[in-house]
Amino acid sequence: MAVSPCLHPKITNGIVSGAGPQFGFRFRFRARPVTTSSYLSAMATSPSTLSSAFFPSRSNLIFLKAGNRCRAAVFSGRPSQLRIGNSPFRLAVAAASSGEEQPTSSAGGIENVVIIGSGPAGYTAAIYAARANLKPVVFEGFQVGGVPGGQLMTTTDVENFPGFPEGITGPDLMDRMRKQAERWGAELHQEDVEFIDLKNRPFTVKSSERKVNCHSIIYATGATARRLGLPREEEFWCRGISACAICDGASPLFKGQVLAVVGGGDTATEEALYLTKYARHVHLLVRKDHLRASKAMQDRVLNNPNVTVHFNTEAMDVVSNNKGQMSGILARKIDTREESVLEVKGLFYGIGHSPNSQLLEGQVDLDSTGYVLVQEGSAKTSVEGLFAAGDVQDHEWRQAVTAAGSGCIAALSPVTEEVKKEFTDRDVQEGFDMTITKHRGQYALRKLYHESPRLVCVLYTSPTCGPCRTLKPILSKVIDEFNQHVHLVEIDIEEDPEIAEAAGIMGTPCVQFFKNKEMIRTVSGVKMKKEYREFIEANK
Repeated sequence: MAVSPCLHPKITNGIVSGAGPQFGFRFRFRARPVTTSSYLSAMATSPSTLSSAFFPSRSNLIFLKAGNRCRAAVFSGRPSQLRIGNSPFRLAVAAASSGEEQPTSSAGGIENVVIIGSGPAGYTAAIYAARANLKPVVFEGFQVGGVPGGQLMTTTDVENFPGFPEGITGPDLMDRMRKQAERWGAELHQEDVEFIDLKNRPFTVKSSERKVNCHSIIYATGATARRLGLPREEEFWCRGISACAICDGASPLFKGQVLAVVGGGDTATEEALYLTKYARHVHLLVRKDHLRASKAMQDRVLNNPNVTVHFNTEAMDVVSNNKGQMSGILARKIDTREESVLEVKGLFYGIGHSPNSQLLEGQVDLDSTGYVLVQEGSAKTSVEGLFAAGDVQDHEWRQAVTAAGSGCIAALSPVTEEVKKEFTDRDVQEGFDMTITKHRGQYALRKLYHESPRLVCVLYTSPTCGPCRTLKPILSKVIDEFNQHVHLVEIDIEEDPEIAEAAGIMGTPCVQFFKNKEMIRTVSGVKMKKEYREFIEANK
């Protein structure tokens, strides 16, 4: 009996030869069934013929057909000895004339995105990147630029972050964001990044304990409020001393009290004027004999009856009462060296912030004060693939909610960039666009299986199938409900029989769901809309 090989139409240089008993033989070697998952896993992400995408090598794989099942066997490329009963049965597989090597994944050992920094921007970026299936690696920092979590880790009450009507402490808010990022699969490391190489691709990020290569970086290291270094500064930080009037000015600790602001530029004058909304009176301490603020801001401050400007004056220390509460500032006149106590209940630093952008110096465009320059309305920097978020690129607002928003923008940017990068000539030829939800054919299936972060729904149909016509509008409406969370691919089993055979499709209609290159469910026949909806909702 001659063995009739079930060869793939694209295989042109695999030869099977041999002879054996006429009846009743069995092969004594293990042949691995071809599953949909293994079929698709072997497909190359770059456009190629199905044979080069699917098979390990044209020189070492044949199909043997037994009934309705088609099994694949992989050989070493030289004649292999098999046994059929007690008789030798030789299989000779010809070597491929092309000698081509199979493509390997270019993503091996290279992370999709690395997030440097934590705080509202870094953790929000981690949440969005993880939900987009980018599997972000996050370096939270440990000492440089402050503790993980950013400036909010030293803030007692946060009363202006949406969703917390009773307020929340800074550390609690950061802890919740961190846990949310972990829940979605972000890989977090409490390590300082010591070196970044943006001049070579892929990028290199080196921390105190590891080295990571990546395609994209989200830089969210924040900014550090400049301090005066007063003797009792740490004791009263967030208990009377603050570096953010907008954040803390309306808190009960300061409301209706006499307050002081240190500084002579736009930041200090803006904070002094802002505090007049809540304070009984504001003292502005200026080291020089003039203000450095813009003329408009100078006029507003000098003409405001609720603000007293003290020129040639510096703060020396904090004064407290017998309850340990802040009661005043020890101030000194620079010209006369005369010291006096100014009775205030709060001291605000308006001397600016220092962006933590040292790692980017000489590699990306920064402004004159060190803030990362980004394109308006985006997180894009002067280096493609590097995105900045949070206070390191925001010298104006510096709020937790604006930092979180910029972290979201930064996290969505690599997804958009990746879609643009992979829009190849073959994509145009095939009419493929990953931003579209519904697709058809094996090329779209291959691309989405490898590259889509969404749940992939594959619908197998045939032209003469009546139930298929019933299911298609039902499934289409469900897919519309989850537009940005799922991709739908229709496979006509007559147009793409090899796909259907590899998937083990015994009848139509049939729906298979894939996530992260793994088939997670098969649904045969027509089901209620509710069943498809509930499954997609649970796995999107």
